[in-house]
Amino acid sequence: MTASALLADASQEAASPYRANVQKRTITYDDQIARWFIFASVAWGIVAMLVGALAALQLAFFKANVAPMLSYGRLRPLHTNAAIFAFVGNMMFAGIYYSTQRLVKATLASKLLGRIHFWGWQGIIVSAAVTLPLGITQSKEYAELEWPIDIAIAAVWIVFAVNFFWTLARRAEKQLYVAVWFYIATIVTVAVLHVVNALSIPVSLLKSYSVFAGAQDALVQWWYGHNAVAFFLTTPILGIMYYFLPKAAERPVYSYRLSIIHFWALVFVYIWAGPHHLLNTALPDWAQTLGMIFSVMLWAPSWGGMLNGLLTLRGAWNKVREDPVLKFFAAGITFYGMATFEGPLLSIKSVSSLAHYTDWIVGHVHAGALGWNGLMAAGMFYWMVPRLFGTKLYSRRAAELHFYIGTLGILLYIISMWVSGITQGMMWRAVDAQGNLLYPNFVETLEAIKPMYWTRLVGGTLYLIGMIVMAWNLWMTAKSGVAVDGQAEIVVEVKPEKEVNWKNIVFGPPVLVTTLGLGFLGMAGFANGVDTAAFIVLAILVGYLGIYFITLAKRPDKPTWHAIIEGRALLFTVFTVIAVLIGGVAEIVPSIVMQQTDGEIAKKTNPPYRALELEGRDVYIKEGCYTCHSQMIRPFRFETSRYGDVSKLDDSRWDHPFQWGSKRTGPDLARLGGKYPNVWHWQHMIDPRSVSAGSNMPSYAHLEHARIDFNGTSDKLRAMRSVGVPYTPDDIAAAPKDAAAQAAEIVADLESQGIAADPASELVAMTAYLQRIGKAPAPPPPAPAPATVTMKNPTPAGN
Repeated sequence: MTASALLADASQEAASPYRANVQKRTITYDDQIARWFIFASVAWGIVAMLVGALAALQLAFFKANVAPMLSYGRLRPLHTNAAIFAFVGNMMFAGIYYSTQRLVKATLASKLLGRIHFWGWQGIIVSAAVTLPLGITQSKEYAELEWPIDIAIAAVWIVFAVNFFWTLARRAEKQLYVAVWFYIATIVTVAVLHVVNALSIPVSLLKSYSVFAGAQDALVQWWYGHNAVAFFLTTPILGIMYYFLPKAAERPVYSYRLSIIHFWALVFVYIWAGPHHLLNTALPDWAQTLGMIFSVMLWAPSWGGMLNGLLTLRGAWNKVREDPVLKFFAAGITFYGMATFEGPLLSIKSVSSLAHYTDWIVGHVHAGALGWNGLMAAGMFYWMVPRLFGTKLYSRRAAELHFYIGTLGILLYIISMWVSGITQGMMWRAVDAQGNLLYPNFVETLEAIKPMYWTRLVGGTLYLIGMIVMAWNLWMTAKSGVAVDGQAEIVVEVKPEKEVNWKNIVFGPPVLVTTLGLGFLGMAGFANGVDTAAFIVLAILVGYLGIYFITLAKRPDKPTWHAIIEGRALLFTVFTVIAVLIGGVAEIVPSIVMQQTDGEIAKKTNPPYRALELEGRDVYIKEGCYTCHSQMIRPFRFETSRYGDVSKLDDSRWDHPFQWGSKRTGPDLARLGGKYPNVWHWQHMIDPRSVSAGSNMPSYAHLEHARIDFNGTSDKLRAMRSVGVPYTPDDIAAAPKDAAAQAAEIVADLESQGIAADPASELVAMTAYLQRIGKAPAPPPPAPAPATVTMKNPTPAGN
């Protein structure tokens, strides 16, 4: 079956030679749910861009941090969550609900589940908008929300999945079009990623600790974080591309075969690439190398998908000049190609050594989020809304204005971050002939890149203006028409098709070839030297020869193996899950074993945090300090000269969650403990510029008056003990007293410097934590020998 046949909304499937005894009937699609998600996406998109613009202003002008709830450390997670899950998430649901019903020729299985999904998702977004500015966070990038909200996300996602697969089960069109493949991959993979990464032990209703720690937590987090980008921001949008682009261009997809390769290569390879976020860190070399290799491999399927999209426009480029919808689609797909070229490039270790922790990564992320996701969303909205309201787009000129303003804004943003990031990387590593740092003061870098921060703000503001123009245009379009639900005449089978033998599917040539090829690759991982190369060559030969002979064996009078599984949604889903889980299991299971083995050593060399230090660490997380500071010194001379000894696995063994960070707006803190006196930290937190002129760090003076209730500290140690931190029952019972004792020591030291402090102050706890980072505490003094009691006139025993 050709791609154009699958794409058509009309019931041309009725002529299929594989069908017999069919009936025709008319169905009405449930398009109300798509309308709701569209306008929710637009509204939340404006909020996300507005918060992003404020955060950009705060980095260029520190006085814009006007209140603790509106400080950069708290707004940055709000911005990313709003952009990903509110803006793109609602857009994704709108596109999936609209296109799936038409592709499978079935109305939505349950209107009730659709409404629960919509309102449940908006409730989750509102919960994020409330909790994140309050500092209620787990600090895991793109997964900051606390455990009750995590449970709600899982529940709402299950509702979405049930409704989606129920709709597939009721379909009149047996064959699943390529867009539906990507939707299936999104639904099953996001569920797995979320559940595993969100595993945590609750301390209270609004506080929990991840069950993973240190390097293991880092690996799990970026297995999730990278694949949240892959399976939330990429695969569903690719599905939307495969449906809406041919519709808008009135052209069939360029290559159906290429879409098959694109899909299976992408879902299998993408899941392995997470460790490229952790190159040159304390993560074991095998995991880093694995992530780098599979990231570079992503060039092929990613660009295959981009070319399949752009070549769909062949013969229709005259329409691109005239149609704003096609302009947005063409530009969005181009940004996808650019971002997916840059991603593998940044995954090469030598390039990562320059780019990691810099603004270059920020530019890369926004090329995908604003360029790929944002422009594809706009194109889809401009195409859908007139059809959903039975009218024409209110203003094509406004849509054109949006396109040019938005594109200019993206370019200003990305280019400024490229320049800023490369400048940062070069200045951090610059040394003189004697090997001394040319720019030892971190603030020198901030001063050099400040013009780029202002340029980014201009670019982001232009993009925001474009979003507002779109919102107005869509609203006026909706007002000029009336909400209408689409209808279609469908073909219903009375007599089912002849079933294909399941053995021919499960043990078909593609499955056998794939299994054999993966077997050789697996053996390569356990071999050495020449044997490794030989197994890799064998795997490649098996792949090429398998494809060649499968192609030769094709018969025009019989459906292909892939066409057979396209007609079986359950089997297709199972194969997709297997393709995804192979990489996840291969990466995460060894890290669990490694962590358990190293734990016995870590107990002796790195005792866990004292009670007050743990409380201070929670304050550090609450204020979002991890958004600007890393805790990972890489094995480079320019890093050790600036920060201290290279970070080791043992350093973060008890960190639930890990705090390695992904950005250095401020210096690395991995060896901060003991570097400065308590009074320096106190003054720095209250007025950063009093000790570091030129810093763009906001003031945290409010911490001086925020109090900690040490009565809850024992619960935190108890939760930590349940995830493997070696606290004893005595440690847990004595936690309030130990916290008070350490606080008294810090307060006494501050008082000697003329500073009065409250022992229960959050700033005292933060000081204790900062003094501990990267520095094992001094061993406790030996217990005093028991006093010798001399008894006068002892009484004989037994009397």
